[in-house]
Amino acid sequence: MNKKLFAFVVSTLISVQTFCQTNPTLDVQHYRFAIDLNDSNNIIKGEAQITIKFWQDINEIKLDLVQKRQDGKGMTVTNVKQNESDISFLQDSQHVIINTTAKTGEEQVYTIAYEGVPADGLIIDTNKFGHRTFFSDNWPNRAHNWLPCNDHVSDKASVEFIVTAPEHYQVVSNGVQIEETNFPNHLKLTHWKEDVPLPPKITVIGVADFAVNYAGSVDCIPVYSWVYPEDKDSGFYQYSIAKNILPWYIQHVGPYAYKKLANVQSKTIFGGMENANTIFYFEKSVGSTGLESLMAHEIAHQWFGNSASESDWPHIWLSEGFATYMTHLYHETKYGVDSFNKRMQTDRDTVISFSGKKNTPVVDTTSASNLMKLLNPNSYQKGGWVLHMLRRKLGDTLFWKAIRTYYATYAGTNASTEDLKKVFEDVSRQNLQAFFKQWLYTPGQPKLNIGWKYDAAKRSVTIKIEQMQNALFEFPLEIGFFNGNKTIVKSIAIKDKITIKEIALNIRPTRIIADPNVSLLFEEEISELR
Repeated sequence: MNKKLFAFVVSTLISVQTFCQTNPTLDVQHYRFAIDLNDSNNIIKGEAQITIKFWQDINEIKLDLVQKRQDGKGMTVTNVKQNESDISFLQDSQHVIINTTAKTGEEQVYTIAYEGVPADGLIIDTNKFGHRTFFSDNWPNRAHNWLPCNDHVSDKASVEFIVTAPEHYQVVSNGVQIEETNFPNHLKLTHWKEDVPLPPKITVIGVADFAVNYAGSVDCIPVYSWVYPEDKDSGFYQYSIAKNILPWYIQHVGPYAYKKLANVQSKTIFGGMENANTIFYFEKSVGSTGLESLMAHEIAHQWFGNSASESDWPHIWLSEGFATYMTHLYHETKYGVDSFNKRMQTDRDTVISFSGKKNTPVVDTTSASNLMKLLNPNSYQKGGWVLHMLRRKLGDTLFWKAIRTYYATYAGTNASTEDLKKVFEDVSRQNLQAFFKQWLYTPGQPKLNIGWKYDAAKRSVTIKIEQMQNALFEFPLEIGFFNGNKTIVKSIAIKDKITIKEIALNIRPTRIIADPNVSLLFEEEISELR
């Protein structure tokens, strides 16, 4: 998900409820959502058929669903069935509680009928051309505002949406379309089905007046563009770049997990939302100069975040940091090293600026009360920088082998930061405990005071490097000694509060450059010693 321009304001736009822990008693196998939409009001009617497998004996089932509130928004459950029999239930502000029992290992099917005005999660609004639209926007745990579900990233299930709406709308969703049927009274049923298990955050429907274009196929995967009809000429042209981005990820990471890729102009509150194989982009993405980077970011998520998902929210960098860095790597391949280095330098500046305002680690367990707070440069830019430093530490060959091994191992499931560390250690045969601890579990980054002095008689330069931050880091620091058009680069191992090193040098430098190859996340102050 690319939330540039949105990350620091979105928490003021919506309220994300606090219930971040997964339900360990159950494992949803399949969701079948039948949703009725209309043009007269914002009330939706739903029937959710949910197949659940139980990990332990239970005396009740608690699923996430926002109850109707004082402002009239929220869902009212009208009936619950187990198989074909009615069973009793209760609702609290955040859940529907089903009064039933089940034994460990059993699999049962429950049908929940409900209706109401979505409190969030399904955005019912008009688009920039004044036309009514319905776009789901479930990240991070907003699906339960309109869908009964186990609303946590760790519980993946296959899903199908059966949407009945006025016939002028077209409906897009995860998976493949298996039915479209016109009904009396100018209604139409559209049925989409996704067989690959997904967490609720990336399940989706989009209902609007669309123009749809087949952009081409990549390894027999059809790539489509869904845009507003008024934008179709430029939208079809610009969105078609997706078919050139998709092959890069297949080649570098591994097979694409889904049967299509649809890129959809939408009302998402984010810059882009990586819904599985049905990516939503903000309305003004058509005409945006940054569309290629945005698409590269969201397409990267189809591997990292969608297929290989974080096990819990503090590990969100496994989604956003990966998508950020993979976008840079795509740009490096297409536009060269200089372009890549500029992107990394920009990200470094962003991380440094953020750490001056909020000094928290990348793996942040303090934001459970508002998951939107995790949409910050630690999860995105710093997460990307961690991968970059791993690449520099291991070299390109081992780095890419570890990336592909990690994806192959956790595709279709969930992983933690420790899982990633183990993969990189197994592939590289190196102990990376200290690396992961300082860059992912320690706030901030090295802040270096670098002094230097050249001794002409000895033809050497003395370097004094002091770590100014509280926690000491261990890392190699490259120093470039510049004289005219000539630069000599030397590497210094840093681990202590103060490091002093004398380096033989047959040129008199006019200035020095710290980290000339853009390999380290750090802050610096450089001065010549007297």
